[in-house]
Amino acid sequence: QGQLVESGGGLVQPGGSLRLSCVASGFTFSSYGMNWYRQAPGKERELVATISSTGGRTTYADSVKGRFTISRDNAKNTLYLQMNNLKPEDTDGYYCNARFWADSYWGQGTQVTVSS
Repeated sequence: QGQLVESGGGLVQPGGSLRLSCVASGFTFSSYGMNWYRQAPGKERELVATISSTGGRTTYADSVKGRFTISRDNAKNTLYLQMNNLKPEDTDGYYCNARFWADSYWGQGTQVTVSS
């Protein structure tokens, strides 16, 4: 059974940076497209960024374009999200997701809070 474990969240001031990590196990990480989502209680889940299995193709939500960078290291079974110039509206739980056809795994999430 596949497992994803996120880390790297925390409290940061506006304008600051964080790097989230998501370590995968129990499935062939290099075959899966990977995604970062975010969601706060009572809000809809938002797709933040996607990356193809090889890392050659990425997409971003308009709200984070130019500030966030998604990347992956298939040798380390790890997905990253570099977040720069953070804003209070980026405060959310961040979740990584692995997807291959109908197969999908989710992490437990890591909280990011942007506040002065």
